[in-house]
Amino acid sequence: MKQHTVTDSPYGPLTLVADEDGALCGLYMTDQRHRPPQEHFGPRDDTPFSSAIDELQAYFEGELKEFTLELRLHGTPFQLTVWDQLRRIPYGETRSYGDLADALGNPGASRAVGLANGKNPIGIIVPCHRVVGANGSLTGYGGGLDRKQRLLDFESGAALF
Repeated sequence: MKQHTVTDSPYGPLTLVADEDGALCGLYMTDQRHRPPQEHFGPRDDTPFSSAIDELQAYFEGELKEFTLELRLHGTPFQLTVWDQLRRIPYGETRSYGDLADALGNPGASRAVGLANGKNPIGIIVPCHRVVGANGSLTGYGGGLDRKQRLLDFESGAALF
């Protein structure tokens, strides 16, 4: 049985979802594309989320660059490999969809990488916001391009809260 909580952030409320073992399996923003219906999050229980909230707070304060939380990602084998590549993008850096496709050994898969990126169920922590177009342009973000730009600016040191 899943459970959830809601925590504040500089990007609006974040809904955190944990599975029956307490592993984080979702982080969703308000009005996020591909956000499951609320009833899929289970009852509200703040208990299993103290570490996640502490790490998110440290991240938003600029003190944490790499999350150490136990995550449980559910997706297709291809999605899981893309999400694994997302976690390898260093804080403050970006990669293009083509870069990720190349890293997966499938240079023609940049569109498929983009689709998998858009279905990432654990935003911010699995940093899909760090993926940009081949020319560096902002393209797609389930949380909205404004949030994506703000996250990138924050990580590059261009914006402080």
